[in-house]
Amino acid sequence: MKLLIARPMTAAVEARARAEFDTEIRENTAPMTRAEMLRALQEFDVVVPTLGDLFSADVFASVPEPRCRLLANFGVGYNHIDVAAAGAAGIAVTNTPGAVTDATADVAMTLLLMTARRAGEGERLVRSGQWEGWHPTQMLGLHVTGKHVGIVGLGRIGQAIARRCHHGFGMRVSYVARSDKNVDFPASRMGSLPELAGAVDFLVVAVPGSAQTRHLVDADVLAAMKPTGILVNIARGEVVDETALIAALGEGRIAGAGLDVYEFEPAVPQALRDMEQVTLLPHLGTATEEVRTSMGHMALDNVAAFVAGGDLPNSVPQGVSGKS
Repeated sequence: MKLLIARPMTAAVEARARAEFDTEIRENTAPMTRAEMLRALQEFDVVVPTLGDLFSADVFASVPEPRCRLLANFGVGYNHIDVAAAGAAGIAVTNTPGAVTDATADVAMTLLLMTARRAGEGERLVRSGQWEGWHPTQMLGLHVTGKHVGIVGLGRIGQAIARRCHHGFGMRVSYVARSDKNVDFPASRMGSLPELAGAVDFLVVAVPGSAQTRHLVDADVLAAMKPTGILVNIARGEVVDETALIAALGEGRIAGAGLDVYEFEPAVPQALRDMEQVTLLPHLGTATEEVRTSMGHMALDNVAAFVAGGDLPNSVPQGVSGKS
């Protein structure tokens, strides 16, 4: 059984993979090219793809009789894999839910706090050597405690963010989702995304990335936000219409944004990079040693179950795409 891991992993994950399977680990940290994906399907029994490895319907169609029978995705989000096309080719898809929840929620709070309190701007000021000292009206930001947060998508990660907001900062929580959620904290479901956007101080995006959620946060949603409102996106970049966001920020129609993901990642528009009221992180959502190792072990658990002929622990339903 030959296993291909698409990018370097933590030492613990690489050691386990080499000990348990006939493993090749790709050394390049960039996404796989089309040629590499075709080789992966042709020459390996299992592939562990990562974010950006675009296993599209066209890629599957180009390998009519693949050797590969499992894509054990490293990550909870799998919108880079056409799951229906994989299923049609006889290839199962798994992911790594749960392992990413708390780390991603922590980064959402990092972005919320940094943007509200202008922390990135302040750090740049200190590093520039131009800080002239404290005064009563220096860099006034938005107070966070007791404010109203809106969560777009109240899945695992959305709930973890909401708990932090409620228990840590005494914030009122509202949300939009496909159904009512039974949660262990006070939360009110609103009837529409524009209604939510207009009511809250912070709008946090935590929905799966898919064709159905592309540009879910569009010009209309941004127009509904308060002039003092702040948008935070830790989901997928394409969920937010980046052009509309740049316009809303540039015209002062919203106060700021905290972004860990981008529509055309890793490309980040110069307009966003030039804006002081925007906090920009390089997709750090799950970037801790412990979490990335847990994700790797979860992916390998799926591989081990496949090799043993058992049920896949984290099988992705065919015809579904996203990050929850």
